[in-house]
Amino acid sequence: MNVMELTSQIGGSVTDSLAYLGGLASLAGRAAYFTFVGPFRGKPLRLPRAVSQAMQVGVRALPILSLITFFIGLILALQAAYELRRLGAMTLVANAVAISMTRELGPLITAIVVIGRSGSAFAAEIATMKVSEEIDALETMAIHPVDFLVTPKFLAMIVMLPCLTIWANSMGILGGALFGVAQANFTWTRYIRTSLDALFLRDIVTGLVKSVMFGITITAVGCYEGLTTGAGAEQVGRSTTRAVVVSIFLVILVDLVFTILFFFISAQ
Repeated sequence: MNVMELTSQIGGSVTDSLAYLGGLASLAGRAAYFTFVGPFRGKPLRLPRAVSQAMQVGVRALPILSLITFFIGLILALQAAYELRRLGAMTLVANAVAISMTRELGPLITAIVVIGRSGSAFAAEIATMKVSEEIDALETMAIHPVDFLVTPKFLAMIVMLPCLTIWANSMGILGGALFGVAQANFTWTRYIRTSLDALFLRDIVTGLVKSVMFGITITAVGCYEGLTTGAGAEQVGRSTTRAVVVSIFLVILVDLVFTILFFFISAQ
C-alpha cells in the first residue's frame, strides 16, 4: 500500500465519520424541535408513547441497575480501603466512593446499562419497521417518522436517565456503606452523613449534565441506526450491534469532553 492509498483511506474514514456525526446531530436536532418547539407550533407531544417509553427505559431498568451499581459501590470501597488502610485514613472511604459515583461511575454505568437494554431495542424496533416498510407507510399517511418514533424516545431518555443516575448514585453509596459498616467502624447513619458532607452541588450537577448528554447520544445513535438500516433481516441484527458499539464509544467520548470541560471550569 503506497502513501496515496493510505491517505485516501484515512480521508475516506474521516469523511464517513463526520457524515455520521452530522446525521446524528441532524436527527437529534429534529427530535429536539418536535419536543420543545413543536408543541407551540400546533404539533402536540405524543405523551402516552413517551410515558410508555419512559417505563421501558427507566422503571424496568431499576432492578439490574440497582444490583450492578450496588456491587460497583462495594468494589470501590474495597479498592479504596486497600490503599487508604496503609495511610491510616479509612474514614476517607466514604468520600472516595461518593465522589467517584456521583461524578463519573454513576452516570457512565447507567448509560452502559441503558445502551444494552434500550439503545439496542430502539435500533431493532425502528430497523424492523424500516425493513417491513412501516416507516414508508407512516410517511404515506403524512406522519413524520421522527415525530412519531424518535421524539417519544428522546423525551423519555432525557427525563429518565438523570433519574436513573440519581438512583445509581444512591445504590453505589449504599454498596460502599455495607463495607464501611462491616470493616471500617462506621454506622449506617455516620457513613451516609460523611458521604453527603463530601459532596458539593457541582459534583451532583456534573453527573446529571453528563447523563442528559448520554441520553441524547444513545437515542440519536439507536434511532439513526434503525432509520438507515439496509434491506433484509440480517441488516436488522447488524444495525442493532452497531448501535450498541457506537453508543458505548460515543458515550465515553462525550464523557471525556465534559470531564475536561468541567475540569477547566472548576479550575477558574
